[in-house]
Amino acid sequence: MSKVLLLILFLFQVSCADHSVLNYQDEEPKLSLRSFFNGEIYALGIVQDRSGVVIQRFKVDMIASWKDNVATLDESFIYSDGTKSKRVWKLTEKEGSLYEGTAGDVDGKARGEVLGNTFFFEYVLNVPVGESVYRIKLEDWMFLLDDNTLMARSYMSKWGFDVGEVTIVMMKRM
Repeated sequence: MSKVLLLILFLFQVSCADHSVLNYQDEEPKLSLRSFFNGEIYALGIVQDRSGVVIQRFKVDMIASWKDNVATLDESFIYSDGTKSKRVWKLTEKEGSLYEGTAGDVDGKARGEVLGNTFFFEYVLNVPVGESVYRIKLEDWMFLLDDNTLMARSYMSKWGFDVGEVTIVMMKRM
């Protein structure tokens, strides 16, 4: 009986293991935000609701530049329903592999870390829906696929419940 209890406890502990950026520290190619987010970038993406249904498609044109340890990521979105939006990130390189970010529709500061080919970035986004604004927590996982392509998966939650996902493929323009 004690072996069964130990097995159940072990399986429970393993199932609760955190997805960590440390899992990717040895992955190649190494991601340098300073290199990738520099110049013109084109992106395509989808938004899915919590059941996985695609509810929006979008394109993004981004101009990225650095001054000292601060990147400006000027993003222009065009959605499949014809609406447009803009977000300008200020991304500050902190000590080691750590970053902080701000944008007009982000509540407080975003925090992130780069290890290996991966950038993990988390923040609270103020999302307008009709007359209301919802505070949605985002966890962005960005993976460098090659020197010119970055794939991102963003997991959205509210009050600890999954509300949707965003998938984006970003490509540097040559």
